[in-house]
Amino acid sequence: MRVIVLGAGLLGVTSAYYLQKLGHEVTVVDRQATPAAETSFANGGQISVSHAEPWANPSAPMKVLQWLGKEDAPLLFRIRADMRQWLWGLQFLRECTPARTRHNIEQIVRLGTYSRSMLQALRSDTGIGYDQRTQGILHFYTTQKEFDGALKPAEQMRALGCERLVISADEAVKLEPALAHIRPQLAGATYTAEDESGDANRFARELVKLCEASGVKFLMSHTVTAIREAGGKVEHVEATDIEGRFQRLQADAYVMAMGSLSPIYAKPLGIELPIYPAKGYSVTLPVKDASKAYQVSLTDDEFKLVFSRYTSDDGRGDRMRIAGTAELNGYDRDLNRIRCEAIVRRVEQLFPGAGDTTRAQFWTGLRPATPSNVPMIGKTKLPNFFLNTGHGTLGWTHACGSGKSIAHIVSGLAPEVDFAFQR
Repeated sequence: MRVIVLGAGLLGVTSAYYLQKLGHEVTVVDRQATPAAETSFANGGQISVSHAEPWANPSAPMKVLQWLGKEDAPLLFRIRADMRQWLWGLQFLRECTPARTRHNIEQIVRLGTYSRSMLQALRSDTGIGYDQRTQGILHFYTTQKEFDGALKPAEQMRALGCERLVISADEAVKLEPALAHIRPQLAGATYTAEDESGDANRFARELVKLCEASGVKFLMSHTVTAIREAGGKVEHVEATDIEGRFQRLQADAYVMAMGSLSPIYAKPLGIELPIYPAKGYSVTLPVKDASKAYQVSLTDDEFKLVFSRYTSDDGRGDRMRIAGTAELNGYDRDLNRIRCEAIVRRVEQLFPGAGDTTRAQFWTGLRPATPSNVPMIGKTKLPNFFLNTGHGTLGWTHACGSGKSIAHIVSGLAPEVDFAFQR
């Protein structure tokens, strides 16, 4: 079949890769000049099956209320006259029950475990490099309340096959000596040895090269202006190139992997997607003192931050990537200096002198968040129109598993993972 993939981020590129592996003729369309230039550009870098507890959990409503109006809050609802934001917020609250949280963790862990295995297989098959590290992910807690709250979700994850082990503060420092500076503040930690980290943007760019070598066509700097329906299915896609020239693109099947823009393009087709942009931030710091910088990828659950380390062979040097927080403020992409500086301040508290803060690079991107944190993958009411979107903070973790699964679904095959796919 001829398949058009809308979007050249992580989900679009992995979809294209697995579709061509199944013998399809694939074209990818994206408005940016290069792949993975938006949400996938400077994310946290973690392949974190262990990061499966959704934002919507029983403790979230009280935290959100406490954080309202605080510019440096880890999760900030910036209240707007925006009906979509209010509806999303109500759905978010419905997902905060213990039963819904358990269900959502189950879905996120199943997809994450499968996806991590698919990434490892792809790396083995192709030799692709992306500053990967396979030293696991360490979640650390600086308050007893946060640590105690992590124990039950970690137990559920272990029951689902994600070996998120509860360890002491001393064991955490043994695993990551850079935490010794804050040893008196550590209440405890969890560790998942199978989790990984790596540069998601570099992965996407390298995978595009492999796709192109296999015949996948990439139409970059092409802005989709409309998806047209006729006879109960998608008939074509309309787009303009960088010079404003109109193009009409036709295929047998279409995969939407447009991130936070997905609901805008799906709505004219009568498809309502509960996806809202959650603006995340990242800071990239050159390593100034390697003896003080972490080696293991870390998660600071209290401040909703993740830490990865990249040691590149492409001239970009040794650097630290710190990412996280979420701001629900529509499609606003402005960098909030207060939120950026809060991340740098936390890094200096944890690892003073490790990074060169005078050369900090700040970035913000819009994550496509569903209220449950469970992505939308599968069929729609239009038989030739498919979804691979809504991955929120876990697009990198779920990319390969989602891409392979949607390729199977488009091909009329059963996915290999037990997950609540769109039917």
